[in-house]
Amino acid sequence: MDYLNNNFDDTDQQVDVGAVIRDGREILFQAFNWESHKYDWWRDLETKVPDIANSGFTSAWLPPPTHSFSPEGYLPQNLYSLNSAYGSEQLLKILLQKMQQYKVRTMADIVINHRVGTTQGHGGKYNRYDGIPLPWDEHAVTSCTGGLGNRSTGDNFHGVPNIDHTQDFVRKDIIKWLQWLRSVGFKDFRFDFARGYSATYVKEYIEGAKPLFSVGEYWDSCNYNSYGLDYNQDSHRQRIVDWIDGTGQLSSAFDFTTKGILQEAVKGQFWRLRDQQGKPPGVMGWWPSRAVTFIDNHDTGSTQVPYLSLVSFNCGLHIVFSVKWLAIILAYDACN
Repeated sequence: MDYLNNNFDDTDQQVDVGAVIRDGREILFQAFNWESHKYDWWRDLETKVPDIANSGFTSAWLPPPTHSFSPEGYLPQNLYSLNSAYGSEQLLKILLQKMQQYKVRTMADIVINHRVGTTQGHGGKYNRYDGIPLPWDEHAVTSCTGGLGNRSTGDNFHGVPNIDHTQDFVRKDIIKWLQWLRSVGFKDFRFDFARGYSATYVKEYIEGAKPLFSVGEYWDSCNYNSYGLDYNQDSHRQRIVDWIDGTGQLSSAFDFTTKGILQEAVKGQFWRLRDQQGKPPGVMGWWPSRAVTFIDNHDTGSTQVPYLSLVSFNCGLHIVFSVKWLAIILAYDACN
């Protein structure tokens, strides 16, 4: 694979990266679950593309496509290898071409908060990346996770080296890698563990690689008291809104506020479904065109929900219950 010869299409430089988000009418399908790596996933998913397209989905979120220390893909190591537990590079490219043929955009799961090293360096930790593309040294790792870089600009993901995004060479390499993913055929990005680094870097990465649609996983706990979930979750949704603002409003975000509230509302606490101003109580009540609403994903549902349910529709509450490949959509349009 000629990863050094970046074939990023110059026409992509003309893309208005905010256009799709401003339109606010995207339906995202999470096309995997926590167990998918155990199966011939790229090959199996390729046969489902017509069904996904006919169901009206605009984008399909794939698991992390690169080589990973863990089979699920969330402990990346060799970022330029597309051979993963989900299948080979060849099978992935066949899938991406099929998605493009059926006009379903493919979303890459971007895991750039942390990266597993190949070699022991400073402090005896695996914080060097010798022998693989992007051969960073300890200066690419934050000082708070065992490297020689600067302190993290966000929260730590414990147990593995966290990437220091303040380093110019790191950001330059990440942008080239993201551009390479775009040239491979990915159109959209999902930023994993977005709390781990400043949203200003997400802005820089979006501007550099120009995905058509982006969503961030800015996930922290809702507000609780001794009796359970607080009614007022304004500070929780404000943190998500602040993150979106930090990206220059170029990215949407998963509406974890709405997800947390719905978990309690379905127990009969329907009074939670309006905030004090009579609006939907999550991010969708404040900024519907940037709020990606959902029920569960591979983290929150995990193996307890074998065929996971997810929704993403920016302009309202569109809940998708997925039972294997059968999707039932309940739609509540809050756009008007």
